[in-house]
Amino acid sequence: MSIDIIPLSPALGAEISGVDLSRDLTGDQRAAIEQALLTHQVLFFRNQPITPRQQARFAANFGDLHIHPIYPNVPEQPEVLILDTAVTDVRDNAIWHTDVTFLPTPALGAVLSAKQVPTYGGDTLWASGIAAFEALSGPMKALLDGLTATHDFTRSFPLERFGNTPADLARWEETRRKNPPLSHPVIRTHPVSGHKALFINEGFTTRINELEAAESEAILKLLFAHGTRPEFTLRWRWQADDVAMWDNRVTQHYAVDDYRPQRRVMHRATMLGDVPF
Repeated sequence: MSIDIIPLSPALGAEISGVDLSRDLTGDQRAAIEQALLTHQVLFFRNQPITPRQQARFAANFGDLHIHPIYPNVPEQPEVLILDTAVTDVRDNAIWHTDVTFLPTPALGAVLSAKQVPTYGGDTLWASGIAAFEALSGPMKALLDGLTATHDFTRSFPLERFGNTPADLARWEETRRKNPPLSHPVIRTHPVSGHKALFINEGFTTRINELEAAESEAILKLLFAHGTRPEFTLRWRWQADDVAMWDNRVTQHYAVDDYRPQRRVMHRATMLGDVPF
């Protein structure tokens, strides 16, 4: 079968059909998906009832897999983390964020599989950092060029929420020790496409280093709002066995927390990337 690609919005997003993610990809399929990801930034596959092993195998086509330091994982497949609202506090996902930008080499992307979804609510939104950058004025682009920003693990994983048991506290302290605050460029160049993108996010970015504190706060507030303008975003309504794949280098996402007390269970495999420049 040939892969069909249906764009979903001008800024980002495409639905992909004609591929079975439970099977090994051919070279042509892998190349087509990789090119679609570069073009559309977030891809959706309907009706893909994959196992954690199959999910990890699919994701590993595109990069080395990351084991999350805080969230629980599938015991027999530790590269696949579990986002289960019946087990774990996942409120940190109900904020615009780019995954694990507290790492020196943040994620290239991720593959998210919907295992149990609420009857209503629980959508996820994505925003294009490329579209956001391109819509900035010339003077603002010039201001941001060359600036760096601090990214901090504790902004989305505060001690008061993730250190409530001795085991959780030990895990949090070890993660904090291994992941001190670090800096990435405010404007990132995609290592493959060469597109420039806004690379700050409310989940982990704490300040712009070269500005005074008040200036940094004002500019970040402006950029957080600008980067998630509706025309740069896409909203996905989940069905069970949907799979989403996104380019974490140039996108943000937001898991809408509007479905409780219903349960939502997702599995995520994360592919590591490279040092932003």
